[in-house]
Amino acid sequence: MKPSTTSHPMEFRNTTERGLDLDTVHERILHFIRLDPAAAYKFIIGTDCQVHSGHTKFITGVVIQRLGKGAWACYRQVIVHRALHSIREKLSMETALSEEIAMYFDETKRQDMEDIVLPHLYQGASFDMYIHIDAGDDENKNRTAKFVQEMVRRVESVGMVPVIKPDCYVASAYANRFSKKPYQPQLEDREVIDGIL
Repeated sequence: MKPSTTSHPMEFRNTTERGLDLDTVHERILHFIRLDPAAAYKFIIGTDCQVHSGHTKFITGVVIQRLGKGAWACYRQVIVHRALHSIREKLSMETALSEEIAMYFDETKRQDMEDIVLPHLYQGASFDMYIHIDAGDDENKNRTAKFVQEMVRRVESVGMVPVIKPDCYVASAYANRFSKKPYQPQLEDREVIDGIL
């Protein structure tokens, strides 16, 4: 049975905050852009998963990167209580979780972000939006290669620019950092467990 992505609460955290909803994440991003509106920005969503004993842990990173001048980031954790072994299933769910967040950032919310940098375009300001897909198209290196084009088309259908290996650092580095550790409910408060807080 394929896990439903819509049953999992949208709760985000980072090293300093927990329990952030998407509206709060959006506000944090707008605040970060306003601090330096003349900079170049990349808004990136990317998901990574790791299979652990009896469960699969998905981490979706949401990052606003000010090129050469830092970033603000947070992540969402989703636990599926079975070990997913199908490469296509894992990659498909990673992409679905990224798409789910991208859909929240609709035209109005994207315009909110773009409007901050727009008056500063001639000073070098820019704003671009990406989904990082943790997959590569090199068949000699990546077992995900045969599924890459399908995931790329899915990302393009939600109005985002797809980025694959080796350049998908939000998925392969940021999200990966948090997906590596097995889920331990006794050590983590307010965890997402199959859609229940």
